[in-house]
Formats: sequence, structure tokens, C-alpha cells
Amino acid sequence: MDNFTFYSPTYFVFGKDEENKVGHYVKRFGGSKVLVHFGGGSAERSGLLNKVRQSLNAEGIEFVELGGVQPNPRDGLVYQGIELCRKSGVDFILAVGGGSVIDSAKAIAAGAVYDGDFWDYYEGKVVTKALPLGTVLTISAAGSEGSGDSVITKEQGMYKRATTGEALRPKFSILDPALTQTLPAYQTACGITDIMAHLYERYLTNTKEVEVTDRLIEALLLTMIKEGPRAVADSNDYQARANIMWAGMMAHNNSCGVGRTQDWTSHNIEHELSALYDCAHGAGLAVVMPAVFTYNMHHDVMRFAQVAVRVWGCQMDFEHPEETAKAGIKALQAFLTSIGMPKNFAQLGAKEEDIDELAHKCCWGDVNTGTTGGFVPLNEDDVKAIYKLML
Repeated sequence: MDNFTFYSPTYFVFGKDEENKVGHYVKRFGGSKVLVHFGGGSAERSGLLNKVRQSLNAEGIEFVELGGVQPNPRDGLVYQGIELCRKSGVDFILAVGGGSVIDSAKAIAAGAVYDGDFWDYYEGKVVTKALPLGTVLTISAAGSEGSGDSVITKEQGMYKRATTGEALRPKFSILDPALTQTLPAYQTACGITDIMAHLYERYLTNTKEVEVTDRLIEALLLTMIKEGPRAVADSNDYQARANIMWAGMMAHNNSCGVGRTQDWTSHNIEHELSALYDCAHGAGLAVVMPAVFTYNMHHDVMRFAQVAVRVWGCQMDFEHPEETAKAGIKALQAFLTSIGMPKNFAQLGAKEEDIDELAHKCCWGDVNTGTTGGFVPLNEDDVKAIYKLML
């Protein structure tokens, strides 16, 4: 296990109707003029935004609003949010929505107190200062409610890039599983896939002797395998959604990733797909992960065999461990297909003729330097080969 530091200060408020107390928590963490940031019409139609407004009003907290966050959130709205915060004297940001809304809120929080272009952070600069923010989560997927990470798409060139910094961890996050019960089965499945990807990205490590975090990751994967189909089959299964919601936070606040190198190849390769085609991130990951794992399997066959045995119940073939590894990858893909996820380029809406462009942008686009991935460094030709495995 490697040396590490771990700081996760977010105050979590979990359970039914806890969103009604959001004003109390904004005040507790120092907010007096709030930007309420949200997505499309669902937060309004569901009555959630009215609950938030009433709670803020009850605490005497002023607020301004900015909606319109899209899946795969764009930099254009971030710039609008930064300007609104500065003009209105905002001192706290409240994200009401899923990972896209929270990621956009984090970008605004960082940019509002930065003299330069906020995109500097998405080109490698570490965020060290940001406005405080809180979240009311409506989708279990990205884990942004507990992490210091944010992903934004730059509209000029359609580059989807990430940043990180402890200053971006929410001060509080309200997690009411009932708020996810209105999600369609497809969005629920996309969220499940994203959560599982966050776990695999940490599981694929070159660090030895990391049994504690291996076991944590395996337990969370097993939870998703049990609870995911229940939530997809019955949108009103509160207990399944409660377990998924907490698993999603645990998967990405990095408690499972400390003391070990991590991969992130699947996310980097998928980001090009969702940037170009605007597909759901989880759906893209469902197609990408089996291809990446198949391509990288021989780098450490026993790591893939271990997860195959411990999580997917495959039999260990000690003479031919690659067969066990392959069985685990097939089991993952079969599970994702069973909950309604796509399994190839055609089902995702991606095009073979775009592979060269996708691979080039993944390795060289914006400020990228030619390779991607932490488990196995991959060049442009490698990435092309992986995209071709998705056909």
C-alpha cells in the first residue's frame, strides 16, 4: 500500500424528506446569498425546487437561480453562473440535481473566486479555493456529492475534461433516495453503470497488498449486482435505491482508492464518446469497459481473475487464469446488458468512421500529451484498437 492523505469533510444528511431542511444546512455552513443551480424541468415539476425555495425563505436566506444544466454539462453555462455569482454577491452555491448539476456548480464555485479562466482548472491547474457549496442529490451515479472532482465539456472543440481539488468537496449533501424514484429505468441503469465504473477504475491498480480497499470495492460491486436489478425492475423500491445511493457516494469519495494507483482509462475513452455524440455517460461506459478490460487483461491477468472469482462467482482456473479473467469480463457485460445498457457502437449511436478522431482527441486533444490510462499507459493506436473492439 502506498502512502496517502485522505480528507473527506462533507456532512451527509440521508433519508426521506431531508431536503426540507436545506435552508438550515445552508445557514449552518455560512451561506447568506445563494445561487440555486439546477437542470431541466424535472426539479420544478416534481416540486423539489419549491421545497428548496420554501426552506431557504424560512431561514431568511436570499437566493438567485440558474437552471439549464445539460447532461455532459457545458462551459457556456458555467461562465453565466460565474458572472451571476459575482454580480449578485453570492457566497454559497446549492446544486439541486445529479452529477451534471453538481459538476457545473463546482466549476462555478471555483471560477467565481478566480481571476483567470475557470477552464485553466480543467487543463491541469489544481483547485485550491472555491465558494462553498451544498447539494441536494436526485440521481445516484456520479458520486460528485461526496468527491472533489468535476467534469465539464468545452463547447469549442467539444473537449470533456476533469478537474479536482479538496476545495470542491461539498460542505453538505442531502441524500433522499425517494427523490430518485421518478427516474426512468434507463437512467437508473446508467447510474448503476457509472458507480460500477468508479469502482473498477480503482480496482485496476499496479499497487500491491491493498486488500482492505480491494475488499471494500468488491463489497460495493456485489451491492450493485444485488440492488441494481431491483431498482430497475421497481422504481419505487426505496430500500434498493437507498443502498445504491450510499454505494454511489462511497464509490467516488475516494475512500476505496486511497493508497493505490488508479486507472481511469475507461472514463477517458468514454468522455470522447459522450462529448461527440452526447450519449449518457453510463451508457458509454457500458460499451467501453468490457473493451478496455479485454485489451488490458494480460497486463495483470490475476487482478482480473480475482475480481471474476470474488465478485462474479467464476471458478478459478489456475492453469489458465486468462480464462477466468475473460469469464469475469463477460459476466460484467452480461449484467450491464441485463439492466438495459448497450453493448456496442451501434447501440450507443457511435460511428466506426469517427474512431480516428475519437482516439486522437483522447490522446492529444486540448492539453493531453499522447497517452491515457494509469493501469496501462495507452497510445493513440491502442485507443483506436479499443474503440474497434466496441463495434
